[in-house]
Amino acid sequence: MRLFAALRERAGSDVVALELPDGALVADALERLEAVTNGVPVVLAVNHEYAALEASLHEGDEVALIPPVSGGSVGSLHVRITQERLELEPLLERVRDPRAGAVVTFSGVTREVAELQYEAYVQMAERQIAEIVEQAVDRHGLCAAAAEHRVGTVPLSEPSVAVAVSAPHRDAAFAGAREIIDEIKARVPIWKKEEGQWVPGKTPNPA
Repeated sequence: MRLFAALRERAGSDVVALELPDGALVADALERLEAVTNGVPVVLAVNHEYAALEASLHEGDEVALIPPVSGGSVGSLHVRITQERLELEPLLERVRDPRAGAVVTFSGVTREVAELQYEAYVQMAERQIAEIVEQAVDRHGLCAAAAEHRVGTVPLSEPSVAVAVSAPHRDAAFAGAREIIDEIKARVPIWKKEEGQWVPGKTPNPA
């Protein structure tokens, strides 16, 4: 069982062993882990997907305990989790499209403190962001979309997350960009530490 952020610190390890009988469900695993969660609202991720309580667990599954979240390229989509500084210009190049009459970008930057620390369940985070971006492209008729999130230390005034979208018209571009950043903050397993404390977040809905 993989652990992240405050749960990893509480357990003193990023992995804990968990023995379950054949036919065990996600609910059974969560019940066994109450000593670790200790009142923290959590969900279980199985093979990089949020899992419902009634979902079955099987030998060989990659299982991770996900606390509340802090708020690859395929075709017209680009997603990346990186420790490098984020730059908007490369994202703008990725979403350029002859059909587009509007390009919208968003950068979320560190403010008021010297730095923030970000941690992510990288494999699952990239998969979740890719799904979010793809859904926004389909829903709003975007020409292209890109999203990147930084992990590690992000100094004051530097971006931790960047989104760029292009669309035939500005209304769709604004709506698509807003949906992508809002969903990243709500669903993706990324955690933020500010001045030594993990920032309270939102427990993802596995449904």
